[in-house]
Amino acid sequence: MRANMENADGTGDVVADEAGLTDEVDPRGAGRAARRDEAVRAAVEQGLLDADVPLVALLDVQGIRESAAGLRAAFDAVTAPGTPVLHAFAVKASPLVPVLRLLRAEGIGAEVASPGELALARAAGVEPEHTVLDSPAKTLAELREALALGIAVNADNPQELERIDALMAASPSRSPLGIRVNPQVGGGSIEALSTATATSKFGVALRDEGAREWVIRAYLDRPWLTRLHAHSGSQGIALSMMARGVSETYALAEEINGRAGRQQIDTIDIGGGLPVNFASEASSPTYGAYARLLSETVPGLFDGRYGLVTEFGRSLLAKHGMVVARVEYAKSAGGRPVAVTHAGVQVAARTVYAPQSWPLRIAAYDAKGRPKEGPAVVQDVAGPACFAGDLLAQGQELPLLRQGDYAAALDTGAYYFAHHYAYNSLPRPAVHGFVTDGTGAVTFATVRPAQTIEEIVAESGAPHAHTLTDLTP
Repeated sequence: MRANMENADGTGDVVADEAGLTDEVDPRGAGRAARRDEAVRAAVEQGLLDADVPLVALLDVQGIRESAAGLRAAFDAVTAPGTPVLHAFAVKASPLVPVLRLLRAEGIGAEVASPGELALARAAGVEPEHTVLDSPAKTLAELREALALGIAVNADNPQELERIDALMAASPSRSPLGIRVNPQVGGGSIEALSTATATSKFGVALRDEGAREWVIRAYLDRPWLTRLHAHSGSQGIALSMMARGVSETYALAEEINGRAGRQQIDTIDIGGGLPVNFASEASSPTYGAYARLLSETVPGLFDGRYGLVTEFGRSLLAKHGMVVARVEYAKSAGGRPVAVTHAGVQVAARTVYAPQSWPLRIAAYDAKGRPKEGPAVVQDVAGPACFAGDLLAQGQELPLLRQGDYAAALDTGAYYFAHHYAYNSLPRPAVHGFVTDGTGAVTFATVRPAQTIEEIVAESGAPHAHTLTDLTP
């Protein structure tokens, strides 16, 4: 199946595949690439990268702002005037307080899935009314806190709904409350990320025997249930499948309201999961393309009768982050050049353990942080961890990387360096945001400082070093 998809600036149609991915030139891509090159050069010149600091993560603040604006504009274009819309960023995609605060300033709330994520959102100043709690394993304490704060909660299953019943009976809450359902529309190319399969752990499986009627009855018995939630998207999921999940959720909302004889469900949370194109500079599929597809597939969702919640994460940030690592050694094995860097499994676990599903583009820079020139050479870019598969890229064509050069793993602004994996006790890298002024000047701001060796030792139990040897029967 082929479909016409809008490019990132909405300036025309491009041909895209079923998932909405395209290699078409992105009008904003050139600007992103130019800012990226300026940032790497400036990071070297300003000492954020050198022989003693061989690894850093960088975030493009302008790019993040553009993504947030693009998301808002895409759904504003298809919703009826006055429709309440909350775009809640999936905090798991980048659990960094300054990032959450930046998104808040750009009109984006927070979707949280743990007490830690809720604490991060609150530290960033995200208001309770702009926060949604989703998790398949909420404790009673988590539910109590969310209801006390007035945070929206989507119950995952009947047992959780029973807990909410008890809490509401004891102390009614202003929290918008709903149920998460699984429309069971199928999986995508990455099984581990497919949330709407027949046996997914998330939500109430609508096609299971008796489940749909149970959901309807749950609403009819509880007038305070006013939201309905489903999430069928993620990396590797086709846009048509995502839209089908939303369509089935909308149909259920209509059925519930029809049975209730009133507009009991007033808001539908369609989740997020817009895929990201990791193969080229293009930002595709776009929010505009997805919003238009939804408006064509489920027009009633946008006619003003329902409020709307979205929960995008990866698609807001991925294109606007990179991990830059110094090449410590350049060697050869089996006739293939290997650049040994300081970025590997600790910052890119998904790519290292599942390279077919999560390939990354690598950009080559020289020792001064300038884009490296020269003929493309097939080479591996390896990380520092002590196992053979610790590779950022295998068999990638790049100008030959030499000792002292830098390799940048692109499109890593979400689910990469913010989710550190402490293999070999490798430290978490510093994260810096940057802005450019168009003349080559770059200003950096610390998002998260680098982890120190002392912190690694302390986190590894050093204050309790003698507890086991002192333990006696």
